[in-house]
Amino acid sequence: MTTSGELLTPADAPDDPGAPLAERLRPHTIDDVIGQAHLLGPGRPLRVAFASGRLHSMIFWGPPGVGKTTLARLMAGAFDARFVSMSAVLGGVKEIREAVATAENERAHGRRTIVFVDEVHRFNKAQQDAFLPHVERGLFVFIGATTENPSFEVNGALLSRARVYVLEPLTADELGVLFERALALVPDVDFDAQARERLVGAADGDARRLFNAIEITAAAAEAAGVRQVDAVFLDDALSENLRRFDKGGDAFFDQISALHKSVRGSDPDASLYWFARMLDGGVDPRYLARRIVRMATEDIGLADPRALRIALDAAEVYERLGSPEGELALAEAVVFMAVAAKSNAVYVAYNKVRAFVAEHGSDPVPMHLRNAPTRLMKGLGYGRGYRYAHDEPDAFAAGETYFPPGVSEVFYEPTDRGLEIRIAEKLAALRRRECD
Repeated sequence: MTTSGELLTPADAPDDPGAPLAERLRPHTIDDVIGQAHLLGPGRPLRVAFASGRLHSMIFWGPPGVGKTTLARLMAGAFDARFVSMSAVLGGVKEIREAVATAENERAHGRRTIVFVDEVHRFNKAQQDAFLPHVERGLFVFIGATTENPSFEVNGALLSRARVYVLEPLTADELGVLFERALALVPDVDFDAQARERLVGAADGDARRLFNAIEITAAAAEAAGVRQVDAVFLDDALSENLRRFDKGGDAFFDQISALHKSVRGSDPDASLYWFARMLDGGVDPRYLARRIVRMATEDIGLADPRALRIALDAAEVYERLGSPEGELALAEAVVFMAVAAKSNAVYVAYNKVRAFVAEHGSDPVPMHLRNAPTRLMKGLGYGRGYRYAHDEPDAFAAGETYFPPGVSEVFYEPTDRGLEIRIAEKLAALRRRECD
């Protein structure tokens, strides 16, 4: 791993047996790279860039362990460029200045420079802006790597000067190829089919995670004198959960989005799948409980008012039982939300009325609707002419107005699903009486 401001060439990838397995297996040529065929296959963008000799600034966006740093290093090797690597977590203005000085020196000797910034989204706006003038005048080629959506995390000015390449998680087949490469470097240990399948699945598309797990397991096997690793030994060797779950990043929001949309789409199986995926990844069940309450109010609403009570009850059950017992109550609530009648009519109405109020300001409350707790207020006409609905037929004061003068809007329009069918029928009947 490089540190802030470290200078190296692609050939520096260590062959030292003591180096981490992920480093020893880092590709030395583009043809060694596994995965990202949509970028590296024949005629694809990065393959063309390597072959054309036209180096350009770029941003690699993708999850951990899919080759962002590797591709940047290979770029430097392919174009015989100086590779300056810095981490946005550790680096700052000082490291940026050092990179500029290095690039100036390399240019004086007729050599190009690539400045690679890992986790570029961690740099603030001023730090990102510091690269702009040097990128514009061609002093160096900028390559950023990020696990976060660059549309939100990278300044527009810098984003407009770099091409964004989206890297995908590695497939199980691609991880299988990397597994075989790794075994060549740990020849004294083998893994049975079930252990391999579990390690590949646990890696979750992340090559570095796979290599680290293999390395840890192989070391444990060697210490125990075990030559064949099975699933039981694997569980003992890897005590921590291997699933990747970035609680603050795109993976988190993508999965909660998938859960919410599965519920909204009335698919209980997909809803349970994403619910379990998030729990498996380490999300706080209390967060999921809050989201389930949100689903009850946003997507089900008055089509089935039981949904909100069920969501709140499930959250309370989890607080009483904790994990894993309380998770079943949340799962039950997820399934109910998925199969319940759907309506976002209240959600839409609430957003409409908020926009209306923001636009039209504070109209005074009509005199007949004002509270009149004192003699003075009654004398001023507060509450005069108000018709008490319970004294009217069917508890409905036909013809009464409740908006400020000049305001007459329809915000809530019930759907033809669930209980809202009956609500719509009642509102229609009341409105007919208004016209009589």
